[in-house]
Amino acid sequence: MRAPTGPPRTLKQRDARTGVLLLTPSLVIVVAVVLVPLAWSLLLAFQRVRLIDVGRADVFQGLTLDNFERVLGSDVLWESLRTTVAYTVGSTVLTIALGLVAALAVRRPFPGRSFVRAAMLIPYVAPVVAVAFVWRVLLNPEFGVVNSLGRRLFGWDDPIAFLSRTTDRVDVLGLDVPVPTALLTVIAFEGWRYFPFAFLFLLARLSALPPDLEEAATVDGATPTQRFRHVVLPRLMPVIAVLMVLRAIWTFNEFDDVFLLTGGAAGTRVVSVRVYELLTVQRNVGAAAAQSVLLAVVLAVLLGAYLRLLRRREGDRP
Repeated sequence: MRAPTGPPRTLKQRDARTGVLLLTPSLVIVVAVVLVPLAWSLLLAFQRVRLIDVGRADVFQGLTLDNFERVLGSDVLWESLRTTVAYTVGSTVLTIALGLVAALAVRRPFPGRSFVRAAMLIPYVAPVVAVAFVWRVLLNPEFGVVNSLGRRLFGWDDPIAFLSRTTDRVDVLGLDVPVPTALLTVIAFEGWRYFPFAFLFLLARLSALPPDLEEAATVDGATPTQRFRHVVLPRLMPVIAVLMVLRAIWTFNEFDDVFLLTGGAAGTRVVSVRVYELLTVQRNVGAAAAQSVLLAVVLAVLLGAYLRLLRRREGDRP
């Protein structure tokens, strides 16, 4: 029997070795499922590859920048990018605003508060296919409930095709203002579907606020609006900032909500839908991969902003 060579391992070294052994299966899965496809997509972005040739394509054959030149030189990209920015900003602001209103509404105890809190999570936990179908039925211009109520209660002359009309003209103070109907409808759906996410974060922060500050402000004669503006809102701003960055990252990359509601038509073609069209309609894998790389760069910038915000919050803590 051979005697062990070298100094005996310390407890810290044995724990580190055990940790590496436990992490190895997860690392192998991440490499196989995430990193390898990501690297392959990056290489495809520099090749002229059609969808039918993907299985036979050489990984390092014919590297070129033509895909990026085509994508960056296309007016469709910049149009879809503008739409994506408007969609992201509008959805993010609406999501956080609805979440804040909901959190403030159920902050104080009242009968049935637990039921109301649970009911507010339904849009977030319900399957997206189901809720998108419900919205399409409700907004249908022929038999939808929304148009029926609009004609009865608000006197609409004609039904509104919320999901298939690019713009409508609205009279505002005598001015004929164009309104992006389908895009605003998709933004409303996004805000309704994801406001429970912001609601949970903001409600948790509101529950942790010490009541002494608001009581002192009330004794000093502050109105409810003043208490919210000067006492509550400043303590919610760090959470709101994190939510804005997170929702901006996720919404910028959103595909299923827009595709299920409008298919990218009527002025709702966001960048992710454009990638899908390049891949499935034009069968151009290289151009789709190139636009995906550009999308990943934007998301990496947003992720960097999120990490910087987290570091700043850590530095501000006592």
